[in-house]
Amino acid sequence: MTTNFAKSSGRDAAPTRPMVKAEDVCKSFGLVEVLKGIDMEIAVGEVACVVGPSGSGKSTFLRCINHLEKVNAGRLWVDGELVGYREAKGKLYELKDSEVALKRRDIGMVFQRFNLFPHMTAAGNIMEAPTQVKGQSKAAARDRAQQLLERVGLGDKANSYPAQLSGGQQQRVAIARALAMDPKLMLFDEPTSALDPELVGEVLDVMRGLAEEGMTMIVVTHEMGFAREVGDSLVFMDDGLVVEAGVPREVLTNPQHERTKAFLSKVL
Repeated sequence: MTTNFAKSSGRDAAPTRPMVKAEDVCKSFGLVEVLKGIDMEIAVGEVACVVGPSGSGKSTFLRCINHLEKVNAGRLWVDGELVGYREAKGKLYELKDSEVALKRRDIGMVFQRFNLFPHMTAAGNIMEAPTQVKGQSKAAARDRAQQLLERVGLGDKANSYPAQLSGGQQQRVAIARALAMDPKLMLFDEPTSALDPELVGEVLDVMRGLAEEGMTMIVVTHEMGFAREVGDSLVFMDDGLVVEAGVPREVLTNPQHERTKAFLSKVL
């Protein structure tokens, strides 16, 4: 099933080439088929929200997009370039790790767990990749880190260590860290699932801001309110397949597939 949605009217019209294109993507772990043929297109500037029960393949699909997991079949493109491979005369050849890392710089990913370096301050966590990967000077990286901390509402926490921050604050630092590489695509893997309920809003507010700025985002989430208000498209996955996709409000209020109806009846 292919999803292909135009951006919402509040943003500029999308270019013809999608930011992400998945074509019959399959992934197995041993004998377990996790992805069973995913077809999907995400336009530049689109916010695509992916929902579904645990074990449906949502997180695995995200990890395939930046080649943290290798697909077993099918093809993935980001901004017109194959993910993890090059094609020659109809055959695919896996890229070297250094080549994969170079392309991965354009994709930011925020995980369920914050994965901050505990021995580094908030600013230090944000500075690490630009200085080590891009060769940015420490002074420039520090200035950029401060700008990003202010952008996520943590301008006064530059010198704080992760242990001194709440879960919501740590996740906002993690978002700032991903943004420090100036990605063209942001992937969010249930970014609020590890947070106490009262801290969820502050992270979602940052994500709303990114959406308003036109960042292309794929968000695996259980936050249906966010999907309804911010998402341009909603994809429901189950058992390694895209079961249903459409405009969020339409899918949430009038699901067409019985499996979608059953899932939404439990979460709405």
